This record gives sequence, C-alpha cells and structure tokens, in this order.
Amino acid sequence: MSYHRASSRLGTLPLAFDLLARVGQILMLQFRRLRRSGRNGRRFKLLLKIALPLLVLYLIDLPIHLYRTRVARPDQDLDQPFATGCLDPLVTAAQPRENATFVMLARNSEIEGARATVANIERQFNRWFHYPILFLNDVPWSEEFKDVLSRAVSNGTTVNFEVIEKGKWGFPEGMNEKEKTKAKWQMKKQGERGVGYGDMESYHHMCRFYSGEFYNLEALRPYKWYWRLEPSVRYSCALTYDPFLEMARHNKVYGWTIALWEVGDTCPSLFRTTDAYRIEKGIPRTPAWNALFQVMWFPAPVRWFLGLFRVREHDNSGNKWNMCHYWSNFEIGNLDFFRGREYQDYFRYLDSKGGFYSERWGDAPVHTLAVHMLLPPEKIHHFSDIGYEHDTLWQCPGNAPMDRQLLGNKALRDMGKMTPPSEGGTGCRCKCQENKRRRNINSQCTSELTRPVAFHRPSWWERHNGVYHYAVNNPNNPGK
Repeated sequence: MSYHRASSRLGTLPLAFDLLARVGQILMLQFRRLRRSGRNGRRFKLLLKIALPLLVLYLIDLPIHLYRTRVARPDQDLDQPFATGCLDPLVTAAQPRENATFVMLARNSEIEGARATVANIERQFNRWFHYPILFLNDVPWSEEFKDVLSRAVSNGTTVNFEVIEKGKWGFPEGMNEKEKTKAKWQMKKQGERGVGYGDMESYHHMCRFYSGEFYNLEALRPYKWYWRLEPSVRYSCALTYDPFLEMARHNKVYGWTIALWEVGDTCPSLFRTTDAYRIEKGIPRTPAWNALFQVMWFPAPVRWFLGLFRVREHDNSGNKWNMCHYWSNFEIGNLDFFRGREYQDYFRYLDSKGGFYSERWGDAPVHTLAVHMLLPPEKIHHFSDIGYEHDTLWQCPGNAPMDRQLLGNKALRDMGKMTPPSEGGTGCRCKCQENKRRRNINSQCTSELTRPVAFHRPSWWERHNGVYHYAVNNPNNPGK
C-alpha cells in the first residue's frame, strides 16, 4: 500500500491558491487607491516595506504547512463493508468462531434498557452465533437483574455477571485524599460551568474505566475481541456474518459506526497532552494522525503562539483538533491491542496528568486519538453496513437490492417488514427510521476520519455545500 504525494491530489492546496489569489487582488486594489490619493506616501512606503516581506514569507509558509499536515490519498479505497446484503446466517455461523464476547456496563436500575438491547441483538445477530455476554457493574448485581437478563438470551448464549474488581473503578489507587478532594472540587466547578456530566463523579469514573482499566479486567482475560453494548440501544439491520471473524480475516483492530464532534469544554487539553506523548515517544505523524487536524490558514508565528500558550484544543505546534471522534458506545476491538504495552503506556500517561477529573476526558476521544496515533489507518474499520441507534443519533445503511436480501431464506423469514432498498444500500433487512435527524451529524466527521483510507472523497464543492459521503466509496445517503 502506497500513498500518492502529488500536490494535485491534495484537497487543501486549491483552497490555498484561491485564498492567496484573493488576498493578492485585495492588496493590489488598496495599492492603487493609495497611489491615486497621493497622501501618506511615506507611511505607505514604510508599510509596504514591512508588509511585502511578511506576505512573501506567508506565501512560502502556507503551502508548506498545508503539505505537511495533508492526508495523503491512498491508491485505492482501503476499507469496505464486509458484506453487501444478506448471507445465510446458518452457513456463516457454522464457521469457526473467534474468541470474543459482548460486554455491557450497566446498573441494576437499567434492567429494562439492558433487556431491550439484549433482546434486540439476539434477534438481529446472536441467535445464530451465540457469543457470550458479559455484564459489568461496580456494585453487586440484583437477583432480579440476573434473572431477567438470563431469560432474555437465546438458547446457546451464555451470560456472565461480574462485579468490577477493586482498583479498576474509581479514583486511581495512588491518589491520596488531598488529591481526591481537589478532584471533587474540580468536578463541582465543571458542573457550575455547564460541562455535560461534569459534576457526576460516577461518569468521570466510567470514562477513566473505559479508557484503560476496562481492558485489564480478569473477566476479559480469556478473550481476544469485545463488542461493546449499552442499555437502550437498537440495531436496525440483520447482521448475518460474524464481525469478529471478518475483523480477524481483514487484519482490522478497531471497528466503529458513528463519528461526531466532541464538546470542547469536556477535554480542552486532551489533544495537546496526547501530542506531547506522541512527541516524547518519537511516534511519527501519519495520514491517520493528520486526519484529526482542522485546516488552518494562520501564518507560522500565529500557530507557534497557539502552541506556546497552550490554547485549548490545539497541539504543541498550534494545529487545531477538528474534535471528531468515534462514538464508543458501539465499538468492536482487539483486546490484544488495548491491553498491549503501547496503548496501556498511553493510558497511564494520560492518567498521570489528571485530566479524567480536572477535565472530563471521555473514553471515546481517548480511543480515537489512540488508534489514529498508534495504528495504520487500514486497521480501523467503519461498520457502515450495521444499523445502529443510540439516543437521537443513528446510522442506517439502507437496504441492498432485493436480489441480495435472500427472501426465501428460512433463518430470516421472521424478520418482518423492511425498508425498501435504496441506491448505495448495503444492509440486510434494515428497518431504517423516518429521517427525524440527519445521520452522523451530516457525516462530516465520518468523512474527515476516513480520509486516510479513502481514494474516493467528497469534492471541494460537495464539502462547501455540506454534502459528505455516507462511507468510503459510497457517496450516496441510503435510507435518508
């Protein structure tokens, strides 16, 4: 796999030259006006002597900066759906299974939401594949929860109820009482500033847990793969292949469905802290890392100022994070990577900086920054063919053509009514919602984060008009 480096393929360079041409036109117009007026000639000449060299330096610096922060285009699309339409689940489920489990962190009070999720994933996938489901809680499970959830699964699916072991949930073990008191004060202040969940201590513990300690649980030690579930989510398509098996076959490490913007108030220093770690460890910038940048037109001194004075959401060189991240309430991941030395070293570095409590660093941006820093882009997979709904956000791929729906298949005969097929659809028996909200925040973050694996990208004009591809090599918006 190689990357083209020709400047004609860099989407930012045409914008740069267009901007420079406009700046030049404005300067020439002002120059002519001043010459005609005949006034302030000396001041104008002095200004010109200062401004022209600065303008020349800017014209030299800007293309170099844009080139260094570019996301090189691969020779071909490096990420595709694992299937289009339906496969016979009885055939695919007969293949050897991966060493994998579902995982759900829940409270005893979330019994109905947890039951709904489990019943849904069993119907859409797990009644054929029977992967175990691991339930995690920071307090002992109620007998009612265990009874209801045990009866929600299909025959052949095992369930396990675990209490998170001491030292994995809560404040870091090395934190003393004075530091804990300070952390609680900082969380209170976050709540007063209106930071979402900023004053909820349990939410901070959850973010820290899922960012690192989760992967070191004894209950997960036997497994290589995990699929994260949440209470009250819905899968809107049948999934008739084994995603764990396909991830392994295609040498993928991390899979996601929805990408969106993070709220800046929750983690203003996270990107800079991660960049400091990257520099300290000598990790080079890659196309995957550059995909996290927002295009910046500022001259070098301004960028240096932004980095030097630690302006929020900027790295140490003054590059701004575009705030895009993968929504981690759905994710399929390789545990060997996340409990490996590189990722755990990164997590411990973040943990030492205290940002899980002094700010509200979330596990979703932490996972996103980690995989874009530590993995080649082709090891990250967008499950664009999976229909997924959580709260008001959702992804639905639309259905593949009718000849890919296996209408006579006995295993799928009880799936009920489905949404009519749509152009570019890849789903199997999907029931997409009416378009109550544009999916994936108009897909902008999906487009930004998949640039390293996308040969086919939205044009400048499409981006200007807010039109983004649904997935790599799929410009359509199926199911909309």
